[in-house]
Amino acid sequence: MNEPEPSADTSSPIYVPHQEFCAGVPMGRFRLIVNPERAQKYVKHRLFVVGISLPLLGIGTALSLWGYLWAGLPLVIVGVLLHRVIKAHAAKILLYLAMHDARTYDQAIEYEILEVRYAN
Repeated sequence: MNEPEPSADTSSPIYVPHQEFCAGVPMGRFRLIVNPERAQKYVKHRLFVVGISLPLLGIGTALSLWGYLWAGLPLVIVGVLLHRVIKAHAAKILLYLAMHDARTYDQAIEYEILEVRYAN
């Protein structure tokens, strides 16, 4: 397979097909730059975090108020921690999703969440 030679200018983003991206990232061919704020929003949207955490919080609160504290408290804790875990690990989750789904990779490039550059 004829691979294009990396140009001397490694400071500009490039477009890499998904299959080449998946093969090159583990070998260290590319340097990835992730916008953390956009990655956080995209991952929360893509994984439907709000749609999962709000019912957990609501049901957990209702159970706690009705006297089932030990059943409701874990639901509330999971609902709160879900947002914090996504916030802390959004870049890693985005990279995992991009490696395993071509559509996610294309959207991350298109929405300028992920930039791919040749490694030095």
